[in-house]
Amino acid sequence: MTTSNPIDPNSTPAGVEPVPRPAFVTTHWSLVVSAGRNDTPHARNALGKLCRTYWFPIYAFVRRQGHGPHDAQDLTQEFFARLLEKKSLAGVDPAKGRFRSFLLAALKHFLANEWDRTNAQKRGGGQFLIPIDAATAESSCGFEPADHLTAEKIFERRWALTLLDQVLRRLRAEYVGDGKENLFEQLKPTLTEASRTVAYAQIATRLGTTEGAVKVAVHRLRQRYREVLRAEIADTVASPGEVEDEIRNLFAALAG
Repeated sequence: MTTSNPIDPNSTPAGVEPVPRPAFVTTHWSLVVSAGRNDTPHARNALGKLCRTYWFPIYAFVRRQGHGPHDAQDLTQEFFARLLEKKSLAGVDPAKGRFRSFLLAALKHFLANEWDRTNAQKRGGGQFLIPIDAATAESSCGFEPADHLTAEKIFERRWALTLLDQVLRRLRAEYVGDGKENLFEQLKPTLTEASRTVAYAQIATRLGTTEGAVKVAVHRLRQRYREVLRAEIADTVASPGEVEDEIRNLFAALAG
């Protein structure tokens, strides 16, 4: 995955104006937290979207706990089935408003209780609430430096990588929508630390443009990358003051 060493969105190159930060609006997780014990269909839908997006950190945590692939899939599905039940929002603590913190605490509680695997088939008539790509999950888990990482560290790392993957997906979709898919693919390597070795002149040749035009395009891509990253993180926290702290946590998780 090319997002393992992304550029730091808090850094601003010399001579470049910093990215303006838009006002914080109600997002998926802030909606869930604000619903609290009252619960609402909108909040449940928001929670469901977050869960469908960030199932992989949960699966990776369960696997690291010693469960085989099949059991981990069943446990992950059962965990989300229970989490998405009508009363699941009663346990949301507004004082701990990070989605990943809520997920991990809920998962530990779930795994600590006795769980009958046969319930996974009974619940919902065998329906899968969360789409799990088992092959991709196992392949990705195999690349973890797992020998020295705890389940919690793996969860944090997979959360960070999943979030960055979401950012790239959104960026690519925007460029494709504008008919600039090739431009995005050529510029994408400049979003990582390895971009220091990227030759802008070579990119310009491949795109049939000038090196100066490439530099401008790279600046715009990085600027948009920062904006989208903050937007994705805002969807997983309950207040604007947590966004910058969560960005620092993301890069710490990748470094660990």
